[in-house]
Amino acid sequence: MSVGETCRLALEDGAIFTGRAFGARGTQTGEVVFNTAMTGYQEIFSDPSYCGQIVTMTFPLIGNYGINPEDFEADDAFLSGLVVKELALRPSNFRATGDLSGLLAERGIIGLSGVDTRAITRRIRDTGALRGALSTEIADDLELLRLARGADAMIGANLVERVKPQTERDWVTPLWQRDAPQAHSHVVVLDCGVKLNILRHLVAAGCRVTVVPADAPPEAIRAHQPGGILVGNGPGDPAAVETTIATLRALIGTVPIFGICLGHQLLSLALGAETYKLRFGHHGANQPVRLETTGQVQVTSQNHGFAVEIASLERVGGTVTHLNVNDGSLEGFMHLDRQIMAVQFHPEAAPGPHDAAHLFRSFAEALRDRRSLDADLLEAPGLPAARIET
Repeated sequence: MSVGETCRLALEDGAIFTGRAFGARGTQTGEVVFNTAMTGYQEIFSDPSYCGQIVTMTFPLIGNYGINPEDFEADDAFLSGLVVKELALRPSNFRATGDLSGLLAERGIIGLSGVDTRAITRRIRDTGALRGALSTEIADDLELLRLARGADAMIGANLVERVKPQTERDWVTPLWQRDAPQAHSHVVVLDCGVKLNILRHLVAAGCRVTVVPADAPPEAIRAHQPGGILVGNGPGDPAAVETTIATLRALIGTVPIFGICLGHQLLSLALGAETYKLRFGHHGANQPVRLETTGQVQVTSQNHGFAVEIASLERVGGTVTHLNVNDGSLEGFMHLDRQIMAVQFHPEAAPGPHDAAHLFRSFAEALRDRRSLDADLLEAPGLPAARIET
């Protein structure tokens, strides 16, 4: 592990934070976001949804349980940088095969430690999303600040192009999941940067999974004759992913479709709804979401900077099913006539609570029984109904 060299982060509002480098060396720019999860740093930096972002962890100690090969959410890492208050130099965990700094160095990701992550978080909350520049090479404040202010904006950025696969593949069940039930349904997953845990959950629910690139044409997807389609998570501005939106527009109504995170947004856009940029996004594992039909509140894992405009979704026939308890933004919808269910949060978690994991089983059972998607599928067994005043 190589830790100790000076590293600096400049925000476009003029703030500059100086600390110690870990991971890779160099200079990188991106949108600075904060993540409130207490655990799961490995899953976070290997989540393709963070492409183009510098992630600040609000929990003060990161790296204490090391790295292991079973917890990756993608084969590569796409985020622009990782910022922590304190880096654990000696991880302790029987599953660990390495440390955070070493793995970031292998993946070419710059790390910054020893800075006031609370101050960074407060700036983003007060100002809104900020672009930043992270560097171990540039000592001049003005030059670093110019880089931050010249970084690409997230609005209009089609980052799916950077993370999507080039070829389709059948998902091969990992050895530790070979006790999964025999597949009864075939699901095609549009990979816009899909997390591996989504695929694992589908297999555990009894699905055979084929993964296709986000820009696969409708005829290539129809050729698989799937029982259902899942549109997964991914990075960037959903409105910029025009090819996938057009594909979904052609497929909607032919088979049941389940959308997660970016998939939720792309399905909304394909129906004719609109999206907008959130002030600082939802990034963490503690976002409360209310199921509108029952009042159930689920604590969810989330990672997104855009949201669907509710009125525009209702105009095109969508029914709101979930709302964020904190800010009232849309967290889920159904379109029963077009056989769509979609959620903005991450039911597969990794990291995060498992309150919404039942959605994979509900979707798979509906496919198995050739049952139409309906609101009953959304109710979480075992969670009580609740009344929340917002």
